[in-house]
Amino acid sequence: MPLVRLDKVSLNFGTHVVLDEVNFMLKKGSRVGLLGRNGAGKTTLMKILTGSVTPDSGERWLRSGVEVTWLEQSLPEADGHTVYDMVADGLAEIGKLLKQYHHLTMDYENTDLEQLERVQSQLEAKDGWSLSQKVDSVITQLELPADKLMSELSGGWRKRVALARALVREPECLLLDEPTNHLDIPTIEWLEKQLIDYQGALLLVTHDRVFLQNVVNGIAEIDRGHIHQFEGGFDRFLRFREEQLAAEETSNKLFDKKLAEEEVWIRQGIKARRTRNEGRVRALQAMRKKRGARRELQGTAKFQVNASETSGKIVAELHEVSHSFSENTIINNFSTTIIRGDRIGIVGANGAGKSTLLKILLEKLHPKQGKVKLGTKIEVAYFDQLREHLDMEKNLIDNVSDGQDFIEINGKRKHVISYLSEFLFTPDRIRTPAKALSGGEQNRAILAKVFSKSANVLVLDEPTNDLDIETLELLEDILLQFTGTILLVSHDRRFMDNVVTSLMVFEENGKINEYVGGYSD
Repeated sequence: MPLVRLDKVSLNFGTHVVLDEVNFMLKKGSRVGLLGRNGAGKTTLMKILTGSVTPDSGERWLRSGVEVTWLEQSLPEADGHTVYDMVADGLAEIGKLLKQYHHLTMDYENTDLEQLERVQSQLEAKDGWSLSQKVDSVITQLELPADKLMSELSGGWRKRVALARALVREPECLLLDEPTNHLDIPTIEWLEKQLIDYQGALLLVTHDRVFLQNVVNGIAEIDRGHIHQFEGGFDRFLRFREEQLAAEETSNKLFDKKLAEEEVWIRQGIKARRTRNEGRVRALQAMRKKRGARRELQGTAKFQVNASETSGKIVAELHEVSHSFSENTIINNFSTTIIRGDRIGIVGANGAGKSTLLKILLEKLHPKQGKVKLGTKIEVAYFDQLREHLDMEKNLIDNVSDGQDFIEINGKRKHVISYLSEFLFTPDRIRTPAKALSGGEQNRAILAKVFSKSANVLVLDEPTNDLDIETLELLEDILLQFTGTILLVSHDRRFMDNVVTSLMVFEENGKINEYVGGYSD
């Protein structure tokens, strides 16, 4: 029996059809991966399932007593709330009592004992102690610093907090929108185990192909306003999808050929028109209508790196570099030489210092000890995981080309609208403020800006977040064709395997070890 169901649901944004009379359901025990291009409507579908968005038509049915919890893809605010408060907030009313009790017991000498007694009584009356154990358990499992402020945490740790807040509720229906973004690989592997053991209904959006293959037992794909469901794992779905698209292309070609023949027939001489078959005319009109209603498959992105002249043979040299924040050692006596053409992956836990190492390599940060020497003719293009390269109030033309109509790519002038169309942006999206774009579209916009700069060194800090899988695979191909040097921070295991030739791995106590090969090696 389904826990939540959509019946003939339609939703349009202006003239853009997002969902067209779709039927969809989630059953207990189903773990469904939700696929679709950026902007196809994956997040919108999740919002409809939670009840936060009302469709234009159709019905949403939720089984009585079932709770739906949604983990958004955006990071929680880096504000003054403690980690414990954020996780406990997932329990609504009980969470407020738990927060009060936690704060009262932190400073026991100055605690109002009468207030503490009242809170304890309320918790006992509402079975709050068992829920308190759940909060403590998930905080422990995710190794969260309970009393730290959100403003003190990196993006990866804030993502862990959001995940803990969703999991602590143990809902019957769990919706996860890009849960692996900003997580380190050990946490991703921990999450895989939790979701495989999850007893409720799970709907999952992720670009992480290994994670998807390991977790889901079904696939739902949003394609041109329709939802296609498939029983089985991700790799089996890919083979099925390839066969399906080939069959669709063949069918469309036969249809178009028949339509062209009928159009020739209807335009024959006056005598033929007097004696024409009216049934055939009606059939032609129906064919015209069907052809007009066909939604073409969205094209594939076609971007490329704007390569500059070759750098010197040595790109960077680090000699006995050490760095720390307060008493926390991030990098401990690290020496290395980066050679032109190296494709290096940087791996480590959240907060280990991966972004710090990049800043030291780019001379944006001076290490406490040691020397950094950059090579000659270095031109760097830097992709930032926190999207600081985008002005959220400006549109894409202002962001990418500073409002200029033309941009120079590999020595050729190109109109900025033509350039952005290669990143699958339509004219209306190009003129939309960046803050109104989806997470995946924002990432594509940053790639467009980064790749518009002449570069022989690419520094990419989590470039795969929120990208759809097809764009992700294209990015892999582009990086493999790039003849310069690549420094890549990523927690996407397959992406790392496909792109890098060596790794810098953060171990304990700030030690960085170097390995030849990809992540699997």
